[in-house]
Formats: sequence, structure tokens, C-alpha cells
Amino acid sequence: MEVLTVTDDQLGEGPVWLADEQALLRVDIAAGELVCRAGGMERRRELGAPLGFALPAAGGGFVAGRGRELVALADFAAAPRRLAAVEPDRPANRFNDAACDPRGRLWAGTMSTTREPGAAALYRVEPGGAPEVALAGVTVSNGLDWDRDATRLYYVDSVTQRIDVIDFDVDRGRLGARRPFAAVDPADGLPDGLCVDAEGGVWLALFGGGAIRRYTAAGRLDAHIPLQVSHPTSIAFGGPDLRDLYVTSAGPLLRLHPGIAGRLPTPFGGP
Repeated sequence: MEVLTVTDDQLGEGPVWLADEQALLRVDIAAGELVCRAGGMERRRELGAPLGFALPAAGGGFVAGRGRELVALADFAAAPRRLAAVEPDRPANRFNDAACDPRGRLWAGTMSTTREPGAAALYRVEPGGAPEVALAGVTVSNGLDWDRDATRLYYVDSVTQRIDVIDFDVDRGRLGARRPFAAVDPADGLPDGLCVDAEGGVWLALFGGGAIRRYTAAGRLDAHIPLQVSHPTSIAFGGPDLRDLYVTSAGPLLRLHPGIAGRLPTPFGGP
């Protein structure tokens, strides 16, 4: 386990590996900063807080969730261009975690900063389209990723203290039946970001629990790894062979070597 950053993030989140640049992209939500780490060096730029996520876009650039609006950037230094906004009647909400499915659709969730039950949602955004509510009645939309054949979506609404699994139609981009996958005792932390590795294992960050976990595809707890930070937020595989595991936190960025490979993310509008 390595501590990579000298300056701690206020609330680091949303790590994603950029294979073409051999770089790790993440956000600092509270600082409103986009951060790109490559070759041991970091570039930071301010986009405005709260900055919930940033993901690569097909053809270059990024799509990001800032406050309750979606913005596009032509490159790391470009001025943001507004794409859409959601929930104008809910000023206490903001975008939180997001990911793109294998067809390049963006799935972006909001969260209630006051924890108002059911006040947030998970949105589906087709390239060039407007955000559509895919899952309503959410409180703190958080980690999400798909299994290896994209027939199941693993999803966290943090206040439920569990990971759910939702049947997924990858061709139509539609959600089906939802059921519990793995429960987390509140004493072990708040379920936060997650990712799925190349073997189908589901990795989960435990915010306030100072640890990450791996579950098998059957929902069995396979590993519990204590960390050097108390508030890990999310997880992503990276490195030349996708065998480095990066963990963001309310503090430093960590890198682990778990002996398992990950998968490359699909860019927005790709593959």
C-alpha cells in the first residue's frame, strides 16, 4: 500500500484510468478541482465546487457533474460548456458518482446533502440527449458498475447500507428487477464507491470504516482490507496492465497491488 499524494484532497472521489495518457483522473469534490496524475506528477484545475465526477469522453475531453449541471470540457484545460441541468427545485442536491455503460451511455446519480429520503435520483444520459430519470426515490446515489457481460448493474444508495444488483438490458439501456446483493453493518462504515474487476469481483469503499472490501459475484465477502485512511471514497484499477488499485479518500490517494486486474472504463459516447 502506497500513499501517493503529498497534499491531501478535501474529498477525493471518482478515480478513473485514462489508458491513452497512462494517467489517473479524479476529482476533489469540496475543492471543486479536477486532478490528473501521470508519471508521479499532478495537474489540478478548478471547475467549481461541488464537483461530483469527471469521466473521459469519446474523441477526447471529459464530461463532468458540477453542482446539479452536466458540463463538457474539450480537454483538461478547456472552459466548461454546459450540457444540461437537473432538479432545479432541489437546491440541496448535487451530482455525485457516475459511470458509463458498455454502450457509452452516462449513468449519473444525485444525492441529497441534507439526507432527505428519496429526494435524489439516478439519471441515464444518451450521447447528445437530455438526462432521463432511470431510478427515482434515491437519497445518496453512489457507486455503480456493471458485471462482465453487462447483464447486471451493481448500485449503491449509501443510506440503505448495502450494494444492490439490478438486472440490466445493455442494448436498450434499461433497468430491471432490483434486489440486495451485499449488506454492510453501519459499524463497518458507509458504502460508497465501487468497481468490478476482470474476474467479476465487486470492490467497495467503506467511508468512515477505513477499509475496502471485495465480494464475489455471488455476493460472498472475499476480502476486507484495512487502509491508512479513515474515509476512503472510491476505487479504480489502473496502471499499464490494470493491476494497480487506486483508492481516493478524504485525505491522500492510495495505490494497492491486490494481484487481480481491472477493466478499462468506457468513455461517454463510446466505445
